[in-house]
Amino acid sequence: MAEAVSEKIPVTVLTGYLGAGKTTLLNRILSEPHGKKFAVVVNEFGEIGIDNDLVVGADEEVFEMNNGCICCTVRGDLIRIIDGLLKRKDGFDGIIVETTGLADPAPVAQTFFVDETVGAKTALDAVVTVADAKWLKDRLKDAPEAKNQIAFADVILLNKTDLVSEEELKDVELRIRAINPFARIHRTQRSDIAIDKVLGQGAFDLDRITAIDPDFLEGGHKHFHDEDMRSVSFTSDLPLDPDKFFPWIQELTQREGPNILRSKGILAFKNDPERFVFQGVHMILDGDHQRPWKDGEPKTSRIVFIGRQLNVPELEKGFRACVA
Repeated sequence: MAEAVSEKIPVTVLTGYLGAGKTTLLNRILSEPHGKKFAVVVNEFGEIGIDNDLVVGADEEVFEMNNGCICCTVRGDLIRIIDGLLKRKDGFDGIIVETTGLADPAPVAQTFFVDETVGAKTALDAVVTVADAKWLKDRLKDAPEAKNQIAFADVILLNKTDLVSEEELKDVELRIRAINPFARIHRTQRSDIAIDKVLGQGAFDLDRITAIDPDFLEGGHKHFHDEDMRSVSFTSDLPLDPDKFFPWIQELTQREGPNILRSKGILAFKNDPERFVFQGVHMILDGDHQRPWKDGEPKTSRIVFIGRQLNVPELEKGFRACVA
């Protein structure tokens, strides 16, 4: 079995549309005295605008930060950079990868599933999206990248909330929920947020979501329907058969991968004392045993898909057929 999820270095993918406040958030992480050491990978050091007074010294690609974090630029291949970071003797508590404002976060997130060396030592912890409260509604209409960034997110900073009214905020939150009902939304100004609400989120874990929003899995979010992006979730109180589930999910994601942006689940397999958790980005899947089921804890399997043109009856039929 692969290393337990907890032993791997957590990776946070930081995304958000141009001007939303990503760089402000990054500068906060790099300057706060949080006592942790992060490796931060940015697309282009020159463009990003990391405060120069945070930088201690730099060789070609790696920059030392005053608070012990290191920063490097992706001029080359992300896998090569990450591989180099993992070989460094001065290990760190996490890796943060910042994508460009126009990027779809999927290829970056997939890197941590695809490459065996990287995948063995790292685990995707969360996709964090910074969204501009004032302009997000417009961007959701005219920029597919902005919609993808919301759909992929595990955590959303709804930033610049001081520029809009409470009514507008509620409206924009409903629009976010129509696309992605399970991301945690934090209202922020100038990307000011406690670092522990962004990093170390264990986004594999659906428990956090159902604790925050118990009716999340009952499809309680019907207030706003997004034209082409939606999420669906299914639960089963009967144990699943791994020999049925794995072939089904592989075939499904290979066939429907381009339409399925994110998938994640907590599964109870027959005769298996441990919870199995998985998450996927398009057709790339990653999963592991997480921990034993606790005494008295209901052994319920839960699975979620976010994507375009999802065939809900077919998805449900496939999932139900995996029952042992």
